[in-house]
Amino acid sequence: MADDRPHLVVFTGSGISAESGIQTFRAGDGLWAEHPIEEVATPQAWRRDPARVLQFYNLRREQVRRARPNAAHKALAALEKRGFRVSIITQNIDDLHERAGSRNVLHLHGEILKARSTVDARMQYPLPRGGIALGDICDKGSQLRPDVVWFGESVPHFGEACDIVAEADLLLVVGTSLAVMPAASLLEHAPLDVPSVLIDPEAHALAPPGVTRICQPAGKGVPALVRHWRREGRLWLPQTLLG
Repeated sequence: MADDRPHLVVFTGSGISAESGIQTFRAGDGLWAEHPIEEVATPQAWRRDPARVLQFYNLRREQVRRARPNAAHKALAALEKRGFRVSIITQNIDDLHERAGSRNVLHLHGEILKARSTVDARMQYPLPRGGIALGDICDKGSQLRPDVVWFGESVPHFGEACDIVAEADLLLVVGTSLAVMPAASLLEHAPLDVPSVLIDPEAHALAPPGVTRICQPAGKGVPALVRHWRREGRLWLPQTLLG
């Protein structure tokens, strides 16, 4: 049976998780400042020094496990629980949306709390504790690697994400620089008459033409918008929040 409820599609980036204490990649003090991309996040790095790559992601994995969902994650989950149709597409490799209670989450760049085979990407293994070591193998006998998309690799769920955005009645973008391709091009797949809004402290500088700006951190802007929607029982953009 078709779901005829208005469809909110939420596209989230590292800014929403930064407020939970997860270090971002592109900020001046971000992960790439300490760990060059070409040394830890490319297929070439994996072939050259898999032990270093595994150590990098093992440390990131522990950081994710210590983090907790913040007000933005919780507000989106609460909106879904109130009967709104909410789909989340995230660039983040953490599980904070799921831990907050969101059920419809698509991870464009993989999930750090999973390992996968180096010979068959369909063979995935949850990592409820610990990390990945050299010698940890899949059922086909090949080394396990982090279940994340590295620079230079294709984004396997991009087509699915485009289909979700194409069905949006309102597109909410939260905490992303809109600089990473192809994810940044997702906005182009929304119907022309669908309103889009970006919540980010730097929204004025980041938002493309035609995208409404809310210049606030995710933990403040998302709950405020969700409160309006829950009170009115509909998706809309109140002028009091826009700026």
